[in-house]
Amino acid sequence: MKSIILLISFLSFLFISCNNCPSVYTYQPPEFINNGLEIGTLEQVGMDSFLVSKAIDCIYANKYDQVHSILIYKDGLLVFEEYFEGNDFKWDGPDHYGERIQWDKNSMHVIMSCSKSIASASIGIAVDHGYIKSVDESIFNYLPDHQQFKTNGKEMITIKHLLTMTSGLKWDEWKSHGTSANDIDRIYFECSDDPVKCVLEKELLNTPGEKFTYNGGGTIILGEILKHATKMNIGDFSKKYLFTPLGIDSVYWYQFKNGTYACDGSIKMTSQDMLKFGITYLNEGKWNNESIVSNDWVTKSKSTYKNNTGINIPIDDSGRNGYAYSWWTNEISISGEKVNLFQAGGWGGQEIIIFPDDNMVVVFTGGNYVVKKHIYKILKRFILPAIK
Repeated sequence: MKSIILLISFLSFLFISCNNCPSVYTYQPPEFINNGLEIGTLEQVGMDSFLVSKAIDCIYANKYDQVHSILIYKDGLLVFEEYFEGNDFKWDGPDHYGERIQWDKNSMHVIMSCSKSIASASIGIAVDHGYIKSVDESIFNYLPDHQQFKTNGKEMITIKHLLTMTSGLKWDEWKSHGTSANDIDRIYFECSDDPVKCVLEKELLNTPGEKFTYNGGGTIILGEILKHATKMNIGDFSKKYLFTPLGIDSVYWYQFKNGTYACDGSIKMTSQDMLKFGITYLNEGKWNNESIVSNDWVTKSKSTYKNNTGINIPIDDSGRNGYAYSWWTNEISISGEKVNLFQAGGWGGQEIIIFPDDNMVVVFTGGNYVVKKHIYKILKRFILPAIK
């Protein structure tokens, strides 16, 4: 009993110490800039500004390494928006750091694997418009230049399997990072002339649809499927059907040497534009009451697929996750209460996190590429408890 009491005392001390950062920040409501986002205050939506401010104090105290921005949207209002100093991403820089800058609302940030959720939305829109008949179709119905790989069971891989990362293809994206032994890095190092070939030539290890294996190469193939289905590349398609309706006018995609779009993690956009995308999914696919993505597609994006449960993400503090149509699913316990969420997540601390039950979207950008990101610590210690 004595040891248990000591443990509880230590944990309580640890929690208080982690939150006991020098008070240097004073909350200010976001600035209105007439871009489709309505502005409010934390108090207006029933959130404790003191608790949220302590999160910023701890960021300034370097408790959470590099956080570049935090935005909170709740009950129809952008109520919190702050930007911090940090390093731009540079692949071959130390710790992938480039120039050190002060991030702001006009800064375009690479959103890493949040790009996958945008690629998924584009596929959903193509289905809604009839360009793609069904996600249960074989991927080879839309890959005329790669029919040579339609063998040995690979013909059973469907669009849905790429969306849910259950293609069954041999793939290793979470080990040996920064070398050609990592399959997604190998695409950039060795396969820029034909990244789709680089994915489809891999051995089929599992029956498609049965086992989750994180595979950004499959998302790159989704971009090619969309191109052949719509006769538009995903950059032009997403601009017409997704970004322009959301009032987003500046998005950058990386393209490989042969013109294939790097849908796995190359998009650059502003934090506010990330938020607009998240709000659309919070509102069941609608922006300003206009349907952008179907309600059915949003439902599939936040509903864990089949056996995609209990997934631990490297260099991440999110615990055990589920995976849906290129969105992560999760559940947080706050004071014994379960809080459901789904999120677009990216390497380094890029997050679009949607809390349907709290009518809230939280956006993060960051630069924690070689250390564990601390997004869930910030959510659990400050943002979620701040909801009164």
